[in-house]
Amino acid sequence: MIQSPRPRSDCGTVSCRALTCDDWPAIVELFGPNGACGGCWCMYWRRPRGGQLWEQKKGRPNRDAFRRLVKAGRVHGALAFAGRTPVGWCCVGPRGDFPRLERTRALVTEWDERTWAIVCLFIKLRWRGGGVATRLVGQAVEVARSLGAGRIEAYPVAPKSEKPIPAAFAWTGVPAIFESCGFRVLPRAGFSRQVHVLDL
Repeated sequence: MIQSPRPRSDCGTVSCRALTCDDWPAIVELFGPNGACGGCWCMYWRRPRGGQLWEQKKGRPNRDAFRRLVKAGRVHGALAFAGRTPVGWCCVGPRGDFPRLERTRALVTEWDERTWAIVCLFIKLRWRGGGVATRLVGQAVEVARSLGAGRIEAYPVAPKSEKPIPAAFAWTGVPAIFESCGFRVLPRAGFSRQVHVLDL
């Protein structure tokens, strides 16, 4: 039996805005019990170390840590809503807020205090593939611009074939999203992973 393709929702019904410190309930509703993906709660790049320590932080520890950061106004990003229902998230912030980037050799760049980074995109299943991610990135760029960013980095995963990348492996986005928002590939000799940048 051939299954019909999953219908995509109309992106035109979606609105995007900056995250506020009162948005924790929306984050919980959007991320669900798994914290968006495997208990991450958008903390992966904020934890300087992986391995066993990361495994110990999954779930409740990450949830509690992210909640404190959100309520303290120390998380920046964009939320997408269909009516009052949250359907998407894009995390952006000063690159220094994400120490795991410095421990990931493939993402090493020359940066300064005005360099920001887009490190996470999460879209509810029903709303994927319809342009929500692109709109979220556009909103995240405006958030960074309003807070004094001079450059924004992004770390998309490039498809290796014509098949779409599974969402579990594309949480930093794909190149087409960022290219449509004006990002360019940063020249870096000797690195297989692309870094995209937008100068503001």
